[in-house]
Amino acid sequence: MSSSVFGSVELASTASSSGGSSLQIVFLVVAVGIVIFMIFNGRRNRAKQAAAKAEMLPGSEIMTNFGLFGKLLSVDEVTNVAEIETSPGVIVKVHRQTLSKVVTPSEGGDSTAPRSVEEAMERANREAAEKEAAAKVDSEAPAYGERVDDDPITKATSKRAPRTPKKTDD
Repeated sequence: MSSSVFGSVELASTASSSGGSSLQIVFLVVAVGIVIFMIFNGRRNRAKQAAAKAEMLPGSEIMTNFGLFGKLLSVDEVTNVAEIETSPGVIVKVHRQTLSKVVTPSEGGDSTAPRSVEEAMERANREAAEKEAAAKVDSEAPAYGERVDDDPITKATSKRAPRTPKKTDD
């Protein structure tokens, strides 16, 4: 009798675990997938950081995390201090980890950006003239629903067909 009691407990435990085992396998696969993703993503980030650190040599144009641009003068690995020359004679000391990236001339700005104040003013004047011309054309155009007398299409379509009386059921 004791074997039948233990046998029924054993059958009950296998029945309940068979439905839950597939869910456990799914959770296990997802957990392993997340761990593998984190490992490879960390390796990729370390490789990017190593490449950026190798590019940041004294004399290169850099940008900091907070948007300060300048020429890197020196980096002290012991004290984690970097010196950046933002303009001639102006030297800023920042923490080494704020150095974000090396700026290349192609990244430096938009190729269609004006190179001087005069060029910017010329573009602004040209755009203002184009806007005025467009506004003039718009002001000469008839407003929505406004009739224009000299329009041949309007004259041809202004004649209406005679209305026929409605039929009533009597």
